[in-house]
Amino acid sequence: MTSVAPGIDGPASSPAVRVLRVSEQAAATRVPGALAALSEEERERAEAFVRSADRDRYLVAHRALRRELGALLDLDPAQVRLARADCPVCGGPHGRPIVPGDPVHFSLSHAGDVVLLAFAAVPVGVDVEEFPTAGTARETMTALHPREQDELAAVVDTAALPSVFARCWTRKEAYLKGTGTGLGEDPSVTYVSALEDPAPVPGWRLADLPAPPGYAAASALRQITAHEVG
Repeated sequence: MTSVAPGIDGPASSPAVRVLRVSEQAAATRVPGALAALSEEERERAEAFVRSADRDRYLVAHRALRRELGALLDLDPAQVRLARADCPVCGGPHGRPIVPGDPVHFSLSHAGDVVLLAFAAVPVGVDVEEFPTAGTARETMTALHPREQDELAAVVDTAALPSVFARCWTRKEAYLKGTGTGLGEDPSVTYVSALEDPAPVPGWRLADLPAPPGYAAASALRQITAHEVG
């Protein structure tokens, strides 16, 4: 069995979550040596962004990810190796990001001015989204599970629809990131609910996370059965 990184508990009810504001962290990415911990691939990807806002968001997220993983694994952030798990849909090497050997599981999401990171001893997914416009919510909800579509259609207050939709969407994205399927699974398949509480999903615990105003966030944590522990 793979050992768990120091600082991460065994299977638990919630992951360790970090929330960062890009506007508060971006300046630190521009000082000399700030990108030394990143891999060559990460630096090249950062340079490829045309918009400075996209580049700042990426750099803040990946510097924080390496810093947190380094602390958990007792490694210099530059020594943290990252890879991709096999895709559970097609078996290709483009599944969710991992630390080889899975001493710690992690998930990263960013939107607008917010970066969200989560760490756990078991597979985990997180998602953060800005509230969409009501029009975008109406258009996109047609891709969701039929029950979720009905729940969103029942929201009569147009001003409330963006937040309710974002609540549902982040739950779904967090779950799909946790399983590693991403949008390889159609969003209409798994029911996560647009109601106040997430729906039970076999093998996973979904939870809404605190988020800054104008954002919604959620996590999905793999639940280990007694058979698996044994």
